[in-house]
Amino acid sequence: MQPISSLSSVDISSTDIETALMMVQQERSRLLEAQLQSQIQVVQQRNQQIAELSAQLQAAQQRGDQVAVQSLKGQIDALSNSQQMDMLRLQSLSNKRNEAFDLMTNFIKKMQDSRSSIIGNMR
Repeated sequence: MQPISSLSSVDISSTDIETALMMVQQERSRLLEAQLQSQIQVVQQRNQQIAELSAQLQAAQQRGDQVAVQSLKGQIDALSNSQQMDMLRLQSLSNKRNEAFDLMTNFIKKMQDSRSSIIGNMR
């Protein structure tokens, strides 16, 4: 999983506060989306490893190789435990991404409501 990098690519020096907040929030959403995609790849790779080990386990069981069976079961159990942690990270990132989009949507709505109120007061 990649750490969230800084928001240094967002230049807010020459913008108003609303635009700056919007740009920062968009960058946060983009970074969370990139982390989510990375975590999805990790989960898919782990699934592939488990599938390969399961095929090897089945072959070892057919051969009657109990030493290999026990070893492969241990490896599959370890990968399954790691997979559970990966899925928790994936769920957490998905929740964070959804929260970021909700926050951005709420911010846009509040900006629009404020502008509508100002325009209404001017009439």
